[in-house]
Order: sequence, then structure tokens, then C-alpha cells
Amino acid sequence: MPVRIVTDSAADLSDEELTALGIEVVPLSIRFGDEEFTDRVDLSVRGFYDKMDELDVLPQTAAPSPGAFEAAFRKLVDEGADEIVCINLSLALSATGQAAQNAATAVADTVPVTCIDSKSITAGLGTMVIAAAEAAAAGSNAAEITELVEGLIPRTHVFGVLDTLENLKKGGRIGNAQAMLGTMLSIKPCLDLSSGEVEEAGKQRTRKKAVAWLKSVVEEAGDVEKLAVIHGYAPDADDFVDAISHIIPKDQIRVSHLGAVIGTHGGPRVLGVCYLSA
Repeated sequence: MPVRIVTDSAADLSDEELTALGIEVVPLSIRFGDEEFTDRVDLSVRGFYDKMDELDVLPQTAAPSPGAFEAAFRKLVDEGADEIVCINLSLALSATGQAAQNAATAVADTVPVTCIDSKSITAGLGTMVIAAAEAAAAGSNAAEITELVEGLIPRTHVFGVLDTLENLKKGGRIGNAQAMLGTMLSIKPCLDLSSGEVEEAGKQRTRKKAVAWLKSVVEEAGDVEKLAVIHGYAPDADDFVDAISHIIPKDQIRVSHLGAVIGTHGGPRVLGVCYLSA
């Protein structure tokens, strides 16, 4: 495969997807106080949520170093890559993409690396990475893959609902009084991440209403493709998949767990959707 695809662990792709499509992942790191872990390497997604439940400290994530990307690029050259396309989470949210760009410059005399700011995260980023890897497997070159991904960016929409305000309170995003009031009223924040930044899309009074709002977002989007559901071990995730299966058949909806990059701020039981608009 002369073109190889690289991304970061914020893409929230499963090991099976990565292996099947030959995608290389450069992981972010996660810190709980003085403990540091490599995302999805020495701390699984399940382990991340378990540790977050156990500790009263907000986890923090950090971008990979340029050296980590450089090592990944050189590894792929050793495996026979002629070109590399690296697609990363939104530059507005993380320095990860900048680290990849620095590494691309460092290996420019060895292999051409095209870095793309997905302007997305989690399932949105993952959808682009899968499309790129499928195109690479079909024989597309780096320029064709880049054009494909850049065409997907404005069509990619990501929405989510939070189940708790606790992580936002711990992170200083809202004050204690506001968090307490929100908890008393069972406020569930609704988020729009489609621009590559976290934007508030509204508030719902209960989890049931928040999930209904999320369902309406998909229903009102018109013709959609590549529908995905992403969640932080939300107990109602399967029910939500069933509820939107009239839009796209259930067996065509990609379901995956939300990793640490968004889970750090959103907390457990986050539920989200991603789709491509027509």
C-alpha cells in the first residue's frame, strides 16, 4: 500500500477498524494528577472511565510530541509507504495537528507527508480517516485522498449531549453554584462540535429530553450518510441506535466508545451522533 494513513487517538476508532484498514495511530497522553498514561495503549477507554469514577480529579490530555509522529512516519516508510496522509483532530482544540506538521517537515527528505486539519473530533474525525484509508486501499494517491477528505470536512456534523456537569465544574468551565443549580434542575447541555470547536447548542431539562433532541437533530438533517453513534458507556446507547434506525438501517450505523479527549470534559454517559450531510 504506497499511501498510508495516520491519525491520532481522538479519532476513537476500534482496534478492529485500525487493523483492517492499516491505519496508524499516534496516541495522546492522559494525566490523572501525577499519573500519566498513553491513550488506548496503557489505559483503555473502559479503564479511563473507571478511573474517572474513582478519582476526584479532572483528567487532562496532552498532544503527542512531534517526535512521536516522526517515529510513526518513519515506521511506515520502513513498511513500504511512498506517501503519507495524516489527519488530525481540530487544531482549534489541540496542538496535536501542529506536532504532526512539525514531524512532516522533519521527514520531508524521506517521505512526503500531507497533514490535514479535520476541523472535527471523535466520530467525525474517525469517519474521515476511514474514508481516507479505504481510498488508499483502492489505489488513490495522496493528492486524491487529500481532495476527498477536504470535501468531507464541511459535510461532517457532530452533536452530543452530556449527562453530568461534574467534569465542567472540575475543569473550571462553570462555577460550583451554577453546577449545583444545573444538577438540581437535571440540566443536560447539548453540544455542537461540527465547526471543530465546542459550541453550546441548547439545554434540556432531562436526559430523556436531551436524547429526544439528539434524535431530532438527525431526523431534521435530511439525507445523511455514514451515520455513527459515539458514547461514553451510556446505558441508553443501544436504545438510541434503535430509535434512529429508521433513518439508516441499524446494521449500517457505526457505534463506538467516546475516548478520553472529549470524555475528559464531557464526563461519563456522553451520547453523540455524527453524520455526513448530502
